[in-house]
Amino acid sequence: MRKIAVLTSGGDAPGMNAAIRAVVRMGLDKGLNVMGVQRGYNGLINGEIFEMTRSSVSDIIQKGGTVLRTARCEEFKKEEVRMKAAEVLRVFGIDGLVVIGGDGSFTGAKLLSKLGVNTIGLPGTIDNDLAYTDYTIGFDTALNTVLDAINKLRDTSASHERVSIVEVMGRNCGDIALFSGIAGGAETIIVPEKGMNVDDICRSVLEGKRNGKMHNLIILAEGVGGSEKLAKEVEKVTGVETRATKLGHIQRGGSPSAFDRILASRLGARAVELLIEGKSSRVVGMRGGKIVDDDIDEALAMPRKFDDNLYEIANALSY
Repeated sequence: MRKIAVLTSGGDAPGMNAAIRAVVRMGLDKGLNVMGVQRGYNGLINGEIFEMTRSSVSDIIQKGGTVLRTARCEEFKKEEVRMKAAEVLRVFGIDGLVVIGGDGSFTGAKLLSKLGVNTIGLPGTIDNDLAYTDYTIGFDTALNTVLDAINKLRDTSASHERVSIVEVMGRNCGDIALFSGIAGGAETIIVPEKGMNVDDICRSVLEGKRNGKMHNLIILAEGVGGSEKLAKEVEKVTGVETRATKLGHIQRGGSPSAFDRILASRLGARAVELLIEGKSSRVVGMRGGKIVDDDIDEALAMPRKFDDNLYEIANALSY
């Protein structure tokens, strides 16, 4: 192992820069040449590759987004395109590739490994939807971004005695909604793992009003439904003024939390070590506070377990 490369793929997540920094500096510390790939797999196909130094990653640990840029690449599903990518890596003399992204990015890394490219994946996604790791890079920061918004919305919601519905990211994974709902003291948390019953939501709003609640906070994961539609239904049934707020891509931005910076640094350093050890088609994560690595196929096949106990605690504390 003499030369490695790093790329970011898919949706951006706070902490990606910290991971890039860790890969570059650990690689250089181990005597490797380190290359950066711009714009994910798209950039790899087009040969957008440049040498990285210690100064290349100075003052980026605190920045959100990714200095390498990112893009989605539907073309990469084609074998001939992946073969071209493998050839580009060979031309540049790159022996190993670190891919920072989500499950789609990992699938690309797995397929590249079948073409003889040593690949290691790092979990960079705010959704926290990868089953093999307790936390993904960016989740903690996104969670705190949502919490800050909830705190502000609670102020105006209480002033007007409204129901406030906050729509957060999470198509298939309700972790952002669940964790932010508990931390923000939400009355109702709606996640894709449990679905939505509008009658139950309306009943909760009316019972809260009868018990003297001045306002009501509902956290809705985007994968369950639209907040605007739900707001109209709740207001129609309950007669209580209801407003919807869709946080959108604000959840992806911002300076990463200390937790995400440290997690990204630990995972990035381990990825380089695995490449030096001759490992390939692995993903790095955290379980029980320890850094672990798993086969990509096994990691992607792991069923994600929703924290039912935490959900029940949220319901118990909401009254």
